[in-house]
Amino acid sequence: MSIRRQSVWLSAWLVVLGLWMRSASELQAQVEATEKRYVRIGSLQSHFSAYGSERAWNNKYYEGLIWPADYPYQDNAVIKRAWIGVMDFTDEKGRYWERYGIYFAADYVGQSLFPVELKQTAKFPPPVVYVDGYNITAPYAGDVDEIDPEQIPDRIITNVVNTSMGLTLTRRILVFSQQYHDNYFIKIFTFTNTGNTDYDDEIELNATLKGVRISWGVRYSVCREGAFHIGGTQSWGQHMWVTKRGENYAQHVNDRITEANPIVDWLRCGFGWAGQNAKNAFDNIGGPAVKLDGRLTAPQHAGIVVLHVDKSPEDRSDDSNQPIVLGWHAGDTYPSLGDMSPQTIDKMKQLYSMLSGNPHQGLGGNERFDEKYMASNPDPYTVHNDAGGTNIWICYGPWDLAPGESITIVEAEGVAGLSRQMCEKIGRRWKKAYDDPTDKGPFPLPDGGTTTDKDEFKNAWVYTGKDSILLTFGRAKRNYDAGYQIPQPPLPPPLFEVTSGGDRIFLRWSPSPSEGEPDFAGYKIFRAVGKPDTTFEEIYTAMPGETEYEDTEAERGKAYYYYIVAFNDGSNNTTGETNPTGPLYSSRFYTKTNQPAYLRRQAGESLAEIRVVPNPFNVRARDLQYPGEPDKIMFLNIPAKCIIRIYTVRGDLIQTIHHTDGSGDEVWNSVTSSRQVVVSGVYIAHFTVTEDYRDPETGELKYRKGDTAIRKFVIIR
Repeated sequence: MSIRRQSVWLSAWLVVLGLWMRSASELQAQVEATEKRYVRIGSLQSHFSAYGSERAWNNKYYEGLIWPADYPYQDNAVIKRAWIGVMDFTDEKGRYWERYGIYFAADYVGQSLFPVELKQTAKFPPPVVYVDGYNITAPYAGDVDEIDPEQIPDRIITNVVNTSMGLTLTRRILVFSQQYHDNYFIKIFTFTNTGNTDYDDEIELNATLKGVRISWGVRYSVCREGAFHIGGTQSWGQHMWVTKRGENYAQHVNDRITEANPIVDWLRCGFGWAGQNAKNAFDNIGGPAVKLDGRLTAPQHAGIVVLHVDKSPEDRSDDSNQPIVLGWHAGDTYPSLGDMSPQTIDKMKQLYSMLSGNPHQGLGGNERFDEKYMASNPDPYTVHNDAGGTNIWICYGPWDLAPGESITIVEAEGVAGLSRQMCEKIGRRWKKAYDDPTDKGPFPLPDGGTTTDKDEFKNAWVYTGKDSILLTFGRAKRNYDAGYQIPQPPLPPPLFEVTSGGDRIFLRWSPSPSEGEPDFAGYKIFRAVGKPDTTFEEIYTAMPGETEYEDTEAERGKAYYYYIVAFNDGSNNTTGETNPTGPLYSSRFYTKTNQPAYLRRQAGESLAEIRVVPNPFNVRARDLQYPGEPDKIMFLNIPAKCIIRIYTVRGDLIQTIHHTDGSGDEVWNSVTSSRQVVVSGVYIAHFTVTEDYRDPETGELKYRKGDTAIRKFVIIR
């Protein structure tokens, strides 16, 4: 081959290689619309989507903004509708738009939205938790992409989305697990005129973006569990009241929030709670479980506080006159943009008008929605008749952004309300009076007074959630003002192991990386019985240097759940500038177990020792038998390795259990192999030994493979 031909061939090869590398680079930059990152380290837990906003529907239910995350069905999220709009815009194809807008929704990914980054960084590696050798944290290993020990928040989610407008969104979600700051997320939104209108690095536009406006409408369900008792339509927030505060924020911009006065109403914020469903014949505020024990299932107040808005690209000081709108809007009433083609020109104009503060079709306002309408419309849905419920409506802008210029908005989103213990106490007292119309109390009110009205009593306590969410917003503001330098708890143990034993449950952990710090005080171990979504009680305090504990108080047959926290002496938390003073604890969610540990008996000495407990099983006594496990039946003193076959009295085989762990205990949840709960009747358990068993100490043969035994037991339902 001639030198010239070699040169031509090499040049062509380099061009192909360059195109391939560019294609690979572009492919790596593209993030799928369905990709999410989950945060699970505090009392508020949620997910964040690659396309820059969130719709909580997962094809089964609305998930996200889970608070309190200790319990199931506490999801509060429904949807965040986010838009940006500009005026006098020429797109990359040379088409002129008098008004141009973008809606952040999954349907528009690849058309007007181009996610190029979504990652979660952690300040330290997530702890690993084992229960009886099973790594219960393994399913969440993909939550964290990188470790950055230099970052201040415990977690940071970074999300970058290019748009067909050439305005790139970078949002950073800051997450804290410190006990006074773990029920909100700080969200930093930076909009930069990059001119990048797609996935690759090439710049398509190089013009000033004029009249940039940013807006969102956020709807909550408050909450998934509450919807079971308020009515199904509340599952998407149809009966949400929203309100606002901070109309006088400009007069308080230099005020500081302190522990002496931690709740203020001048913060720029909006929040919502579940209102009355007109179809209910009872007062459903707080979502009392009227058909059960009355526990309040919807105490949550969820919302957003504005912490900072740039005055302009040149002036990064906070603009106290922003946002231009902070109010309410009907949930599903907004201009539908369609396919971004020229046929959407009129809708683009309608969208820009809405982003400018004009409610679409008149269904919105810049006032306190609840105070204007609640007296005449107990059900908020009847105000606007929008089946989508009511959004918190926020509009920012306008700004002109030259190429390279940006604007930053900082918000915090949080959820707060009555504790589970108070929900149980208030709800049960309300239910007692609901069942007995002659019961007039008196009922205690939060302000120290009393009332004879059960609904006034219940609702007054539910509405203390307003103070709770304002307290949350105040702490977020104090965190932001302090440059996120809140006092930090010690790091949790990197490894926590729970192992079931024959006469005790063993707990072991590796030392916290914070043990060498002068304020480190030790560890606290908490335990729950029967189920993980209940009250955990402290059972032991360990000194620095201790790495194990034996729970000898556990009772045979009961399920036990644990978590361990590291704590300090509070000497780094004495000023009260950002939160109450005193000791700080690592988050319980780092080590909380969701699989049970049990006391396990040594295998039975002989087949004659086999017992069925309880026998008879009586459904009326199930809360006394194994708390938290209502359908549990135990087979005790059984062979180390055996097969348990359960028959009806007429001989139908309904379940087969392979017992292989070498202990003398086995559990049955009263469910057949076809997943049906068994009915009342007499049942037969047939035990077949599958391995010879010898006494561990003497070597004496106790029973042989193939030996059998039978026990009868009774179930009463």
